[in-house]
Amino acid sequence: MAEFTIRHAEPGPDAAACARIYAPYVSDSAISFEDDAPDAEEIARRIEVANASYAWLVSEDEAGVTGFAYAGQHRTRTAYRWAVDVSVYVDGRAKRGGVGRALYEALFGLLRRQGLRIACAGITVPNDASIGLHRALGFESIGVYRAIGWKHGAWRDVSWWQLRLGPEEDGEPADPIGPQRLEG
Repeated sequence: MAEFTIRHAEPGPDAAACARIYAPYVSDSAISFEDDAPDAEEIARRIEVANASYAWLVSEDEAGVTGFAYAGQHRTRTAYRWAVDVSVYVDGRAKRGGVGRALYEALFGLLRRQGLRIACAGITVPNDASIGLHRALGFESIGVYRAIGWKHGAWRDVSWWQLRLGPEEDGEPADPIGPQRLEG
């Protein structure tokens, strides 16, 4: 397994690498429901938005950025403020090397420190690799949106998964706090 580090993404230096990693997921598969791969400028904007409330992390080895994971708002209604949507994308050269797991584990640690309770992930199916990763990290399948998106000439299903980040509690929890930084 190759050595890599995980750190917070910076919009300027990391946007082009993240855009490069993400582009094949958009153009060559139904994994992403975007029609056009966003450019570095758009990814930089997304990094800023994610970092303002949650986190956008990158993994990096001696050759550069190998993957990224981020969290975003689950829904806009106030009662959802303890839930986030999460995503992870890994460069083809780094797949099956532990990058996706490490990125998610680091991200979940930050989200727990914020006081968030539920991480949600949508997976266009079939996608055995992504389902395997989410299962291995403790996500539970909670349902499927059938034929919810049209991509590459077919209607696609999205399987929804969630991970409990914090313990079950009775009563209203404290509001989540702002973004946290990786330690060390």
